[in-house]
Amino acid sequence: MSDRRFYAAKKTQQLEVPEDTDFGPSKTERKREAHAARDLGAELCALSDAQLAAFPLSDSLLAAIGEARNINAHGARKRHLQYIGKLMRQHDVVAIEAELNRIDPDAPQNIRLQHESERWRTRLLSDDASAVTDFITRYPQVDIQALRLLLRQVAKERAEQKPPRYFRELFRLVRDTLSQMDEQAVGNDA
Repeated sequence: MSDRRFYAAKKTQQLEVPEDTDFGPSKTERKREAHAARDLGAELCALSDAQLAAFPLSDSLLAAIGEARNINAHGARKRHLQYIGKLMRQHDVVAIEAELNRIDPDAPQNIRLQHESERWRTRLLSDDASAVTDFITRYPQVDIQALRLLLRQVAKERAEQKPPRYFRELFRLVRDTLSQMDEQAVGNDA
């Protein structure tokens, strides 16, 4: 049988497969998922132990991440990251990515939080008397006494032309208040 007839016969056999047959993910899709898990594992290796405690990880994965930190040789590190990727496929990758995005300062939701906090701080420091009332109404969990104290201290700090210590503390208070509200909103959605 010539090659041409062999491949033509093979092609007709392939065409006779029922249409409702599910072959599962292709090899390319499986490799993409494996590479994504490996890359996620590499990002986890860069985190501190305190940051890793917030992630839903097994003891074997935590041990593998600890070992990866001590490996300096390029080939060995690459092999070990492949192993971490294999272990990662047994975990809930979506939950791990969500937690990683929560602590990543360059994540879109953190950038949005940063910008919104800056807008509120600017508005609170403006001469608009209703800004404080609007903030307290919108975010009732804020420590009102601490907010008013920081506003007074920022005004005094600016009048005396001192370094912006309380200006930064006001930003932290606003940012923490907004992030608590975001966490409550996410908790209510779940």
